[in-house]
Amino acid sequence: MQTTNQTTDAVGNLQMLTDTKTLRARARKHIEEGAVTTGYAANRDSVIKLLNEALATELICVLRYKRHYFMAKGIHAEPVKAEFLEHANEEMAHADLIAKRITELGGEPDFSPNGLSERSHAEYVAGDTLSAMIKEDLIAERIAIESYREMIAYLGDTDPTTQRMLKEILAMEEEHADDLASLIENIKP
Repeated sequence: MQTTNQTTDAVGNLQMLTDTKTLRARARKHIEEGAVTTGYAANRDSVIKLLNEALATELICVLRYKRHYFMAKGIHAEPVKAEFLEHANEEMAHADLIAKRITELGGEPDFSPNGLSERSHAEYVAGDTLSAMIKEDLIAERIAIESYREMIAYLGDTDPTTQRMLKEILAMEEEHADDLASLIENIKP
């Protein structure tokens, strides 16, 4: 029989917490599930699918930013190239975080190049001018922003760890979009 401990939170609301004996017993069950305990409330398969789509999106963004870094030319290219490289590295860090979370949930991160662009929310558009490259990167960031917002809303309170990670990535994507919008403004003829 499960018993609970009563405690109050920081604002004085009564909270019911599972007693230590029950917590210990639950932790011993299904230990092969690793971090995924019986308290995990999300649909794990759905979350892993969403995260693999996010992983594909980040990988496509890395590839596009790297291409733009190497292909950027012109009088305004040097500071823009630096921004492209910085964003590429940050997108790769996002991909690593997402892949790590997928494995924590017992899934397999899908790094396969086969179907990568189909799994990605963002497109890989090369861009033939510096201005076009910046605009394509900004469009991709705006897609990522909306995708992450929807994923965060979908998760609700069912997976706070994944939600927190996605919120951190979202904040960085918003920063990227702001950087790119500033670049567009600064290189207008």
